[in-house]
Amino acid sequence: MTDDLDDLKTLMNAATPVPDAQRRAENLSIAQENFNRAQGLQTGARPTDKRGRIARLTEGVKTMLNAVSHRGALTATTAIAAVALVMIVPQTRDYVVNPTSRAENRQAEPIAGILPTPNSESVHDGAVSDLQGLVADAPATSPKPRVRKSNAQESSSLGATMESGIAGGALYERAPSIAPSPIELDQRVVPEADTEAFANSDTNALKVTTEEPVSTFSIDVDTASYSIVRSSLMRGQLPPKDAVRVEEMVNYFPYAYLAPEGEMPFRPTITVSPTPWNEGTQLVHIGIQGELPQIAERAPLNLVFLIDTSGSMQDPTKLPLLKQSFRLLLSELRPEDQVSIVTYAGSAGQVLEPTAASERTKILSSLDQLEAGGSTAGQAGLQQAYQVAEGMAAEGEVTRVILATDGDFNVGLSDPDALKGFIAGKRDSGTFLSVLGFGRGNLDDATMQALAQNGNGQASYIDTLGEARKVLVDQLTGALFPIANDVKIQVEFNPTQIAEYRLIGYETRALRREDFSNDKVDAGDIGAGHTVTAIYEVTPVGSDAIRNGPLRYTEQVATDGSDEIGFFKLRYKIPGANQSQLIEEPIFAGQGVASEDVQFSYAIAGFGQLLRGGEYLGSWSYEDAIALANSAKGQDPFGYRAEAVTLIRLAETLAQ
Repeated sequence: MTDDLDDLKTLMNAATPVPDAQRRAENLSIAQENFNRAQGLQTGARPTDKRGRIARLTEGVKTMLNAVSHRGALTATTAIAAVALVMIVPQTRDYVVNPTSRAENRQAEPIAGILPTPNSESVHDGAVSDLQGLVADAPATSPKPRVRKSNAQESSSLGATMESGIAGGALYERAPSIAPSPIELDQRVVPEADTEAFANSDTNALKVTTEEPVSTFSIDVDTASYSIVRSSLMRGQLPPKDAVRVEEMVNYFPYAYLAPEGEMPFRPTITVSPTPWNEGTQLVHIGIQGELPQIAERAPLNLVFLIDTSGSMQDPTKLPLLKQSFRLLLSELRPEDQVSIVTYAGSAGQVLEPTAASERTKILSSLDQLEAGGSTAGQAGLQQAYQVAEGMAAEGEVTRVILATDGDFNVGLSDPDALKGFIAGKRDSGTFLSVLGFGRGNLDDATMQALAQNGNGQASYIDTLGEARKVLVDQLTGALFPIANDVKIQVEFNPTQIAEYRLIGYETRALRREDFSNDKVDAGDIGAGHTVTAIYEVTPVGSDAIRNGPLRYTEQVATDGSDEIGFFKLRYKIPGANQSQLIEEPIFAGQGVASEDVQFSYAIAGFGQLLRGGEYLGSWSYEDAIALANSAKGQDPFGYRAEAVTLIRLAETLAQ
């Protein structure tokens, strides 16, 4: 046995390379030269908290230099490192190198000893561009997107690169003792969560009917808040309180309210029923159903995709998901529709002239070439997008700008109030603006809301490809073809019947009483097939649930014997009209039927209020919301309601 071990030891010693001091010194010299050059590449670079693919590669090589391992493992570890690098790097091809960390000097020399010179045929154009380009600040002219190679081309090029490096004796004597995993190589620094900004206000207060009998607000068909709530819960976090807009959560779901009849573009359905969370109050449920879209008769579309390609869009849940989402949208367009693409980073540029939707390959090619880098010149992008849209507009066609961003505007107009004025000045031209939000960490929801509300468009947040399909495919017609503009609701409560009331949600949509009849005041729009839901909690006179005691000097309200509890009014404009039309009807106690749709909307309204603190819910809990939602799921063909129950259960667990 001893002789066998001695023989094995002799063979292992013979297989171990003899140390070569001269070669070691040469390699260390090359490494120092590479390190100094890499340091030099950072001169003048823009600040960034993200690392690109090549930066991570350089760090890995530096680790190989500094790590200490047994010489006997040199051959094995060198081969493992080479194979691991070839296997790892292609997996990251879809993650764009962050140009915010690239220097302005595009003529930087290649890294000696690691990769061949730019003239070498073993490196494809994209790799040379990654080594030399390290893309500079966005040009003042229209940006020219870089073309990336296929998986096969990248794998072949990188394999040739590694083979060349090994053959030339360029890999270092000391290999890393622990090779970094693919996850480590592709790790990204997530921006601080406190950079997110959400548009919201304090929960609507309880109103005393004798003091303030009239409630007025603009309708809202946005759904961004629900998707943001889902994104937070799926990450194992309760959403920020201000991210929860209850009306957007309720309006996320489709409801089968009664369809309009005659020439009216929509029809209100009002139901009054007991409140699930308070026995002493009632809920006044207002459901509005827009007329169903006439798909065969729709007008041609002119769409300008205004795409944020700044450095903050690098994350896979941002620009990569955005590209996939627009692919889905393109599948719904017709040959007579037109698409143009404008991007903005350090500056704005048009990367695709108005192109017929039938030229799908050309449009997709322009999308695929987009990469993230630079600051966020939102003002310049908006200005150019509107200019392009105005050139595409034609009589009888629908023209719309679709802004896709994480909302991080930091160059030009970045204040929501300033953006409001800019967009409001453009909407009268007939070109509306819709906003799609992507990603988390620096999501500027406040800016997105300001843009959409003042651009007569919708604000949606896309966190999954499934949500992209819901917004851009299933609801495309409703999102892009309005059937009524400036839709406002006003409810007057009868003080002899209702002592107190509160509007659940719509905090950011409140209007003054006099705004209701003022046709110059902007309000929300309803698209074809849209439903809108609003819910009031009301406290009847004489109820034990009244929270406000009587005032000493309050004048006694005279009664006319009416059994109306309130009066509903709705104003709207036919698209293109300047004068509004009025719909009105009385509200009676116990009217309507509390259908599954109504009951499910109550469950979601309660869920949203729980996430905001549940000030008016008493002891009503997540468990109660789950039970109510489960009992009212109905057919649920797309699984939206089942998903909501899952989210309520997650919130219940996280709240504990």
